[in-house]
Amino acid sequence: MGFKLLSAIVLVFSALHATRAGLIKRVACDDGVHSVTNAACCALFPIIDDIQENLFDGGECGEEVHESLRLTFHDAIGFSKTAGGGGADGSIITFDDVETAFHANGGIDEIVNVQKPFIARHNITAGDFIQLAGAVGVSNCLGAPRLPFFLGRPTATAASPPGLVPEPFDSVDTILARFDDAGFSPVEVVWLLISHTIAAADLVDPTIPGTPFDSTPGVFDTQFFVETQLKGTLFPGTGSNEGEVQSPLAGEIRLQSDHLLARDPRTACEWQSFANNQARLQNRFIAAMQKLSVLGHDQSTLTDCSDVIPIPKPLTTQVAHFPAGLSVQDVEQACTTAAFPTLSSDPGPATSVPPVPPS
Repeated sequence: MGFKLLSAIVLVFSALHATRAGLIKRVACDDGVHSVTNAACCALFPIIDDIQENLFDGGECGEEVHESLRLTFHDAIGFSKTAGGGGADGSIITFDDVETAFHANGGIDEIVNVQKPFIARHNITAGDFIQLAGAVGVSNCLGAPRLPFFLGRPTATAASPPGLVPEPFDSVDTILARFDDAGFSPVEVVWLLISHTIAAADLVDPTIPGTPFDSTPGVFDTQFFVETQLKGTLFPGTGSNEGEVQSPLAGEIRLQSDHLLARDPRTACEWQSFANNQARLQNRFIAAMQKLSVLGHDQSTLTDCSDVIPIPKPLTTQVAHFPAGLSVQDVEQACTTAAFPTLSSDPGPATSVPPVPPS
C-alpha cells in the first residue's frame, strides 16, 4: 500500500472515529462527574487524578512527562518478529532488575522506580499504567495531540530479550532494521521521533544533564524538526559525548541518530515535512503512538478508553521559526524533492537554551 494512500486512510479513519464517538451513548460514572463510552473506563479517573497530582506536579509538562513518554517507548520496543518479547506489556517494570540493566535503558530506572508505587496502589497492570501515564503526560504539553489509550494488557510473563532498544550512536541502517523487525516503516520511525519535541537527555552526555533536544522542550511544536536540520558537528569516536552532535544552539543537544535520520534519503523528506506543519505533526504522532502502545497485543481484545485522556491546550500564536542569529543559510538541506520551508528568524542576538529542571 502506498504511503499517500495509507496516510489518507489514517485521516479518514480518525474522522470517522470522531464522528462515531459523537453518536455513541455515553455512560455516567459513579463519581457523578465523568462519563465515558465504556463503563470499564470509569475506574481510570482516580488513577489519572493521582498521576496528575503526584507524578506530574499538578499537570506540568516537565521532566517526569518526558521520562514517562520515554518509558512508553522503551517498554513497547521490546518486541521482535524474530527474537520475541511482549512489546507494550510492562515488562520493563515487572522485570526491572533485568531490563533496566540493558545499556540502552540507561537512566530509565529512575522513572521506573517513580511509577512502581502508583501501580501498587491501583488495580492496573504495569503495561496499562505505562501507556496511560504517557498519554496523560503528553496531554499536559501545549500543542500536543490527544493520544489514544487502550485498556486490558495482561501482566508480563517474561523480560524483553536484550538488544532490542535502538541507541543514539547506532547507524541508520541498524536503527531502521531494528524498527522493521518490530513492524515499523522508515517514515513511521520519523513519526515516533516526534516525541523528541518534548524531550531532554541526562545520560547521553552526563556532564550536561537535562539538556533539551530543541529550544521549546515544554511545548509540543515543530521546532525539533527545524533545529535538527541546522548544520551541526558530529563528535567522532567514543567518550562522554558518544552519540551526540554539537548543535549550533548553545544549551541544546542533538542525538547522532536524529542528526543522521534527518539527512538520510529514506527519511529526510518525511523529517522536513514536519518543519512547519503542526497538524501533520499531531496526526502522525497519534498514529505512531497508537501502533506502539498496542505492540505485542491484539487491539481488538483491548478496551478503547481514549476518552479518559485530557484534551491538551492548543497552540495559539507560536509558529515555526529559526532561532535568533540563524536563518535558512544555516540549514543543511537533505530532502531532494522539496525546498526547506520559508521561516522567519527570531530577532536579537543568539541566546542559550536553558536546561530542563529536575523534578
